[in-house]
Amino acid sequence: MALRLSDNIKALCTASSSVSSELAKDPTKSAGHLAKSLYGSNHPATSPLPLPADRQPVSAEELDRARSCGNWGNAEPSELFLRCFHDALCALEHDPLAGMVSPSLIGSTGTIPLTIIAPLPDIVRHMSNLIVRAEHEIFLATNFWIKSDASRLITDALLELSKRAGSRNQRVTVKIMYDRGNIKQVLDNHQIMTVEQYTGPMVQLPSPSDIPHIDMEVQNFHRPLLGTFHAKYMVVDRKIAVVQSNNIQDNDNLEMMTRLEGPIVDSLYDTALLSWEKEFKPALPCLGIPATSSEFSAFNDPAFQLLFDERGNGFQYADAIANGDAILPMHAPGDPHYDPDIASEIRRLSSNLKAASSESQIEPITRHLNLSMKQTTPSNVPAVDSIAFSPLIPHTPHASFPMALVNRAPYGAPNNSSLIVPQNLAWLSAIRHAQHHIFIQTPNLNARPLIPALLDAVRRGVKVDYYVCLGYNDSGELLPGQGGINEMVASSLYTSLSEPEDAEARRRLKVYYYVAKDQTEPIHNQFKKRSCHIKLLIADGHVGIQGNGNQDTQSWCHSMEVNVMIDSREICETWLEGIDRNQNTALYGLASDVDGIWRSPTTNEEVKGAIGKNPGRFSWAKGVVGAVQRVRGSKPTAKA
Repeated sequence: MALRLSDNIKALCTASSSVSSELAKDPTKSAGHLAKSLYGSNHPATSPLPLPADRQPVSAEELDRARSCGNWGNAEPSELFLRCFHDALCALEHDPLAGMVSPSLIGSTGTIPLTIIAPLPDIVRHMSNLIVRAEHEIFLATNFWIKSDASRLITDALLELSKRAGSRNQRVTVKIMYDRGNIKQVLDNHQIMTVEQYTGPMVQLPSPSDIPHIDMEVQNFHRPLLGTFHAKYMVVDRKIAVVQSNNIQDNDNLEMMTRLEGPIVDSLYDTALLSWEKEFKPALPCLGIPATSSEFSAFNDPAFQLLFDERGNGFQYADAIANGDAILPMHAPGDPHYDPDIASEIRRLSSNLKAASSESQIEPITRHLNLSMKQTTPSNVPAVDSIAFSPLIPHTPHASFPMALVNRAPYGAPNNSSLIVPQNLAWLSAIRHAQHHIFIQTPNLNARPLIPALLDAVRRGVKVDYYVCLGYNDSGELLPGQGGINEMVASSLYTSLSEPEDAEARRRLKVYYYVAKDQTEPIHNQFKKRSCHIKLLIADGHVGIQGNGNQDTQSWCHSMEVNVMIDSREICETWLEGIDRNQNTALYGLASDVDGIWRSPTTNEEVKGAIGKNPGRFSWAKGVVGAVQRVRGSKPTAKA
């Protein structure tokens, strides 16, 4: 792979053209056709990652070259961000679309008015509110869509959107993508669904007669064998984009979403066009109206501004609950209550997290965590008067800051050689160039290139904290070619640091297993009670990478992923605060630094259901059995 930005890469990144700009000139063309004419045929790089000894520090001149490859406006990228950006762009040498976005749109700027760190339904509620507010178009992409309470929130919103559009004598264009394996995808990865298919019992999207003022197309995309469409994002009116960790299904996961505004929305829009690949029928109305031409911003909303005091500080969430209105009806599937703005959404949700006079503050939180799976799992956290829990986190109004899309294209071949993509190179660069601290939260951490990078980081003096979910997709991670389960990897890391000269490095590595906000110990994922699906990496407290990609073999080597890399200490600090406010992982989830296993501080026993660090000689057989059970089972499990 390239280790420096060639003239070819610079020319691609500084070009005035992109797939979206060319499609705006002729909407009858397909994005796939235009991509081929602009960038040639797709040729995924399958060369190995360079060895550390082959890498030389990037010079100041080369960082300036990287700076010239992005559209930063008045924002100035930090050195760490530029190093990550430089390395991500190196993936484009042999495949300009390795990042599933036109190279000229990879580096950009934007703002983040809202982050959600919450159970899955809270994110889908915000998505549904964005849908009903749409004026022209919606592009919604998800890996897994199944008829569920979560999907009902979306379909209810589409029904409401059609009514609102009709009252304005307008039509709204909607495109939906998901991945539901189909034998026809062997010949054509991109299958346009018929009305009968997308209104069928497993999906249950509305029929054209139910939404007469919406023109909707639905596509099923998968690149056989292993090229999963794992992306999860939505673009509304080419003004707002959301990038999230969740699928459209019901599960017990804690998830994360960021809402993006500004020029970066054009980058997500370009990714959407490339994802669809085919001609749009009908064309998207906003093809000729880029986000850069819009002055839209949630920060201009007076109701949003009132969320902060005169110094720009947000009011404490507990105070907002204590002093809030009476409990408002929950925005629920089959019983929608739409809000006009972010502030109203926060008010509605916070009112439902307010404890009754006879309750401790943890009881409404437990109810909320139980809601998506209709559980009765009790809390075991000691009762306290006030526990901060902030699912919807508004950000203080701020200027645009540097961002970049660091995605990966899907790769279907049954090998793990597709590593040279912007996502992977950005992750590795952030770890390699961090000087102080690396934080990671992911369902599973087992990608082979990641392990030596983390070991190198702690050995050179960098503190590494990572949060994983106990038991998440264990059967899949035990299959041949995958990286193993979380306990195996954690144990291996600590074993690698067992020599006396690694004593300090060992102390810098902290492995945690997810503990929900109302619990004092991890609950194994097999019980579907309290799991976590967040995908986040933060380096040195100011460069963050958030999105779809897990730190596992599938995301590193095969799936299409969408991630946004940001350069903002303010946002990253708020993310870290929100992560630890909305879960108890930091308080109760720390694993042993001897073998990486979590044990009860009172009984010294492992979590019920845990496989442990040694799954046995026939662990691959457990993986095969688990995979077959998932395929045969009528009840879907959470998708990564």
